[in-house]
Amino acid sequence: MKHLIFTTLLVSGLAGVMAPGACAQQDSTIKYKNKRVQLAKDGGNIYAIGTKDTTSKKGRFVGGVTFTRVDLGFSRLIDNGDFNLSPNNEFLDYKGGKTSTFSFDVLQFGYRFNSNFKVYVAGGFDWTLIRLRDDITIQKNQPTLTYINEPIEFSKNRFSSSYVHIPLNFEFRTGESKKGKRFYFVLGPEVSFLLNGKVKQISEERGKEKQYDSYHFQSVRYGGTVRFGYGGLGLFTKYYFNDMFTTPAQAGLRNMSFGITFGLN
Repeated sequence: MKHLIFTTLLVSGLAGVMAPGACAQQDSTIKYKNKRVQLAKDGGNIYAIGTKDTTSKKGRFVGGVTFTRVDLGFSRLIDNGDFNLSPNNEFLDYKGGKTSTFSFDVLQFGYRFNSNFKVYVAGGFDWTLIRLRDDITIQKNQPTLTYINEPIEFSKNRFSSSYVHIPLNFEFRTGESKKGKRFYFVLGPEVSFLLNGKVKQISEERGKEKQYDSYHFQSVRYGGTVRFGYGGLGLFTKYYFNDMFTTPAQAGLRNMSFGITFGLN
C-alpha cells in the first residue's frame, strides 16, 4: 500500500517534469511523509535524486483532551524505609500480588521545544488498591485509623484510595526508527488531591459491602514519576514523598508503585 501511495505521488510530481520539448534534464519536487522528494527527468527516465525533511523544527504549544499514560502495576507500602510493617501498622498487612495501582491522564497542556523534548502539565486519576490479609474492617468517622476484628472470613477485603493527580512531565525522545517508533524517557513531580477512601468487602455471610470515608488518607499527596519505553509501551515507577495517612501512629508509612505504561507516544 505504501508503495502504491508513493508511486501515485511520483506520478503527480512528474506532471511538472514531463513537458513537451523538455531539455535533457529537468528537476521537480513533491512532498511525501514530511519529506520533500526531488525528482529528475533525464531523457525518458524519471528518478529521485534526494530528500529533505520538512518537519517544522520550531517550538509550539501542544495539548488538549487525551487518554494516555495508562499505568497498571503493583503498590508497596514502605514503613520508615522498610518493606516490613511495624507493629503499629501490622493490621495493614496485605497480599502483594493483589495490591495494585491504576491511573491514566485525560488532559495535557505544554510546549514542545523540538522533536526531541517536551514539557507539559497533565491531569488524570489514580487508584491505590490494598488487598488486606486479615479479616478486619477499617472503621470510618473515627479520630484515628482504627479497625475491628471480624468473626467471618472475607473472600475480598480491599482498602483503597482514589486521587486526582496533576503531574509536571519532562519528556525526552529519540528520532524515529525505520518502523516509525521512538524511545521515550519521561520524569517529573506530581501532586494529587484526595477524592475518597473506600472499603470493599465480600463474604458469604454479608455478600458485597462498600463503605466510603476519607479514612485519614492524605488530602494532598506529592511525589515523582519516572517512565521509560519504546513506541507506545513502557515501564513506570512512582514514589510519594509524604505519608499515606495523617494519623501520628502511621507516621513514616509511605507507598510506591511500579508496572507497565500504555500509550506513551
